[in-house]
Amino acid sequence: MSVMVARKKVVRKWEKLPGRNTFCCDGRIMMARQKGIFYLTLFLILGTCALFFAFECRYLAVQLSPAIPVFAAVLFLFAMATLLRTSFSDPGVIPRALPDEAAFIEMEIEATNGTVPQGQRPPPRIKNFQINNQIVKLKYCYTCKIFRPPRASHCSICDNCVERFDHHCPWVGNCVGKRNYRYFYLFILSLSLLTIYIFTFNIVYVALKSLKIGFLNTLKETPGTYPSMSLTVLTVLEVLICFFTLWSVVGLTGFHTFLVALNQTTNEDIKGSWTGKNRVQNPYSHGNIVKNCCEVLCGPLPPSVLDRRGILQQEESTAQEGSCPRGSGTQEPPATQGPGQAQEGHSVLSPQVPAPSVSDTEMPEEKQRTPGELPVPSPDAGRAEH
Repeated sequence: MSVMVARKKVVRKWEKLPGRNTFCCDGRIMMARQKGIFYLTLFLILGTCALFFAFECRYLAVQLSPAIPVFAAVLFLFAMATLLRTSFSDPGVIPRALPDEAAFIEMEIEATNGTVPQGQRPPPRIKNFQINNQIVKLKYCYTCKIFRPPRASHCSICDNCVERFDHHCPWVGNCVGKRNYRYFYLFILSLSLLTIYIFTFNIVYVALKSLKIGFLNTLKETPGTYPSMSLTVLTVLEVLICFFTLWSVVGLTGFHTFLVALNQTTNEDIKGSWTGKNRVQNPYSHGNIVKNCCEVLCGPLPPSVLDRRGILQQEESTAQEGSCPRGSGTQEPPATQGPGQAQEGHSVLSPQVPAPSVSDTEMPEEKQRTPGELPVPSPDAGRAEH
């Protein structure tokens, strides 16, 4: 006989989350789907630093100081740690409204705006919110079905609303928001220092070599020997990579330093939220550079509200075939039920209440015999006849 067994399949919440994100390591890592430029970032950083440590660092450590490779290793490890922390973390994604919540918000909006005649454009869905005596507008997101919190915006690439949205950075493969902005800033700052460091000591390496054997002899050092020629070519390659990287990374670091000092985001700066015609003051600025920097870089980090590794249980029924063991004392239920055995409406497996037995002294002799059975004389009757 077949037996239905219910098994529970554990499903994590990250497997059902909407949006265009990818997850790894059972939901612990969260990134955007477009990760090609992020791999290019890793290749450039790892490749340039590997060449620097393999060739120039050995010469500079002997000629100048052994602290040169140590300080370079510290900058490299810090830049890689902040890059991975920025790329693999939740930037502050806001969960979408549940169907019941979305229906309630729609009813609330209709009750507020009233019935809109056909052919007329409905009024914008905006709520006014006051922050530091400044009116801030909360806009309605038609994708997430929520009124976005202040400074939040919907990322068209990841298809999620992100709290304190700054921008979507393809170089780190993730959005930059409230929960990873400080790590992004520390990454570009440390990368700028690392790029300047490698570029400077590459120039020093070429200069020291030129003082000993001349610049032209340095470029064509020991001609005909493949390792030495490749060493010169790789040094020039490092200088070119650092030169072109220097302007973009250092410029980006300076721009975000300016934003941190004003407690402003890239999205707000592009849109001109606190500048331009309105000349509205930034309600989030403390009016002090130190306080703004402390809030952005050293303030408390809010936890993720996605609960990516939460469990959703789904039951799956599977059929298993097997024989049902029976004990020696079990009996099959009778095919037909006579009166007194079971009443209508009772289950066959329900326990039967035994009928009270009647002793032989109480039951008449005729009722003890079955139909067609001859009466058997008792021994007392035989002795009485004799």
